[in-house]
Amino acid sequence: MGKRPDTRSGQAWELAGEQHGVVTRGQLLGLGFGKRSIEHRVARGRLHPVGRGVYAVGWPQLTPDRRWMAAVLACGPGAALSHRSAGVLWGIVGVEGAAIEVSVARRCELQRRGLLVRSRPTLREADLTRRNWIPITGPALTMVDMATQLSLSDLERAVNDADKRDVIHVGALRAALDGYAGIPGVRPLRTLIDRLTFRLSDSELEVRFRPIAAGAGLPRPLSKRWVNGFEVDFYWPELGLVVETDGGRFHRTPSAQTRDARRDRAHVLAGMAPLRFTHYEVRYEPRSVRRALAAAATMLHRRLRL
Repeated sequence: MGKRPDTRSGQAWELAGEQHGVVTRGQLLGLGFGKRSIEHRVARGRLHPVGRGVYAVGWPQLTPDRRWMAAVLACGPGAALSHRSAGVLWGIVGVEGAAIEVSVARRCELQRRGLLVRSRPTLREADLTRRNWIPITGPALTMVDMATQLSLSDLERAVNDADKRDVIHVGALRAALDGYAGIPGVRPLRTLIDRLTFRLSDSELEVRFRPIAAGAGLPRPLSKRWVNGFEVDFYWPELGLVVETDGGRFHRTPSAQTRDARRDRAHVLAGMAPLRFTHYEVRYEPRSVRRALAAAATMLHRRLRL
């Protein structure tokens, strides 16, 4: 993102608002406009109140960027868009909450309709940046904050989208969490990343997987065999069952994801049953893997008897 912009100074804060045609009453007074002059421009439609002490200049319509900018300006210098609202602006969640969320590094009891102000004990310069000129929490802190709001599946989707869109890659995010020790959201985010990037060696994977398969009532599988033009991890030719295991999923390239889709599709079109498990599931959730394998074995045995 280049040189980190100064987001704390009043000058930078005011300049950001001007980029979106949004100004504060304080700015107008500082420019020499008196109370009557401001009221006159409101009456003539040159200024449009969009919140207490905040005006849209020229035209009243509020785009999302204008709404976010107005919310930040209403909270004063040093404020920044945060939590789910920041996630929407970063493009890593699709829907923000019921209110625009803004963080300030001070005690703030500001209450406005449609605005949720979050007072924080600290808000470091390194935690802030600008996007579309709007002061906003950086990607790492935004992810930490959203981890307190999103379900596990939605948080996983947000981390995936942040990685895919080059907002912040999972390795950088994992490293950044050390700087937020003790902040709510760090623990579930770290647990999620560690679970989805966990990888066993090929030998340990095989050592751990074979007893799970045996516990599901399956015979000894073949491993590392070519089936339908692809090398598979585990294969039961008598059942037409193929099991693939995924590790380090966040680091898969688009071409690797396409190859996985083609692989699974080839097995299905050949009348086989492909299953996928993560390395984490094999290592830490063997009962879940065993139940899925047992259900697949029952289904395939029933199919063979037809």
